Amino acid sequence: MSNATITFPLFGDGFSLDFSRYFTLFGFNVYYYAIFIVLGYALAAFYLMRRSELFGLTRDNIYDLVLIAVPCGLIGARLYFMIFNFDLYFGPGQWGNILRFRDGGLAIYGGIIASGLVFIIYSRIKKISLGNLLDAAGFGLLIGQSVGRWGNFINREAFGSETDLPWRMGLTAGATTIYVHPTFLYESLWNIVGLILMHIFSKKSKTKYPGQYFLFYVAWYGFGRFLIEGLRADSLMIPGTDFRASQWLAALSFLVAAGILIRNHLRSKNDIAESTVEPKVDEDEESTIDGDEIVGDEIEQLAVLDGADAGEIDSESDDEVDEDEESTENLAALDGASEDDVSKES
Repeated sequence: MSNATITFPLFGDGFSLDFSRYFTLFGFNVYYYAIFIVLGYALAAFYLMRRSELFGLTRDNIYDLVLIAVPCGLIGARLYFMIFNFDLYFGPGQWGNILRFRDGGLAIYGGIIASGLVFIIYSRIKKISLGNLLDAAGFGLLIGQSVGRWGNFINREAFGSETDLPWRMGLTAGATTIYVHPTFLYESLWNIVGLILMHIFSKKSKTKYPGQYFLFYVAWYGFGRFLIEGLRADSLMIPGTDFRASQWLAALSFLVAAGILIRNHLRSKNDIAESTVEPKVDEDEESTIDGDEIVGDEIEQLAVLDGADAGEIDSESDDEVDEDEESTENLAALDGASEDDVSKES
């Protein structure tokens, strides 16, 4: 179906798209899928540059992350796809397919795992918080996946099972037309909504900790991918089973990340509650200054107060004695002065 004509009955019978998966430049085929991948990385880098302070990172760190994420993400995505399509790459005459990236064969979960491992090494070397690095990666992945999924649309891949829903996508190859879930669109829109929510939360919330945004990304993407993967017609299966590998990985990712987020939230609420509660004093433990119940420090305080009062009384008594003596001397002087005056008059 790689060259099928695309229709959307919702837009009318006359609406159809028929385009090639690539264009030729200087004799070299340039695939639109690759352009969307590069565009996704570029937009992610631009966003992270503008908000580098949120993650406690410098612009050089962002450059490093982009340069690391591109090759490691591609290698990881390729290895993940190869593991679940072993016969296509390992065996007589198949080894050359390993390097044929332009023919497709990438799985996003492999890219996430590989990039995460490299980020751990980078954080150790640069002595940067791993949580901050992963937070930046969470934002970048939502942006990159939102854009990159449109490369699947160009390739007529990653679509879902047949449906008759109003927004179904038609694929016509020759005389055959099937109408399927546009799962590439579901995932792109899901990631855009997650990005908007995470952006708003990063602006409004005051309770943040390293790794919180990445946990939200893992939970959000995992839940959406679990639902969408169940609709896809080209899922990677666990060898020897009927289980969709990415669907079960998505479910496990969601449960683990959501569990950690809930636990951290509850701990944060408990810490806040404990910090605002005033210490309770038992009434039986309160001491009253009454008779023999005066103990400990209260006795010492009363002793100090008694000493101070006694000192004040003594000083007041001395002041009164001094005033009496001064009064007696003044009267004697006046008496003496009167006797002299009488003598003079005589």
